[in-house]
Amino acid sequence: MKANPVNWFEIPVHDMDRAKRFYEAVFDFKLNMLDMGPRKMAQFSMEINVYGAAGALVKEESFIPSYEGSVVYFSVGDIDETLGKIKASGGQTILAKTSIGEYGFVAYFEDSEGNRVALHSMT
Repeated sequence: MKANPVNWFEIPVHDMDRAKRFYEAVFDFKLNMLDMGPRKMAQFSMEINVYGAAGALVKEESFIPSYEGSVVYFSVGDIDETLGKIKASGGQTILAKTSIGEYGFVAYFEDSEGNRVALHSMT
């Protein structure tokens, strides 16, 4: 069975309630809370046999939000609309909608926890 190289991601958070509210407001979906002892997670909904990777927000002592390092890209229908939701939810735009040629458009934002995260759209 062939698979894309990434099948899971974790975004570190300081304040799980604040981060959960932020991501639910921006992307219009519900995150499911998981209690794994010292690790608290809010899992993004996932469907089997569809394109893309699943992941979670994670609060644990060794998980530290960062503006540096790996970047997770969320697929969205409208980058500008999503950037508006990000601003309204307490985040900020780092890089406005930018063309990447035949591969569509990207934008970068800072979430409620100080992480650099990205958006991707073909339109």
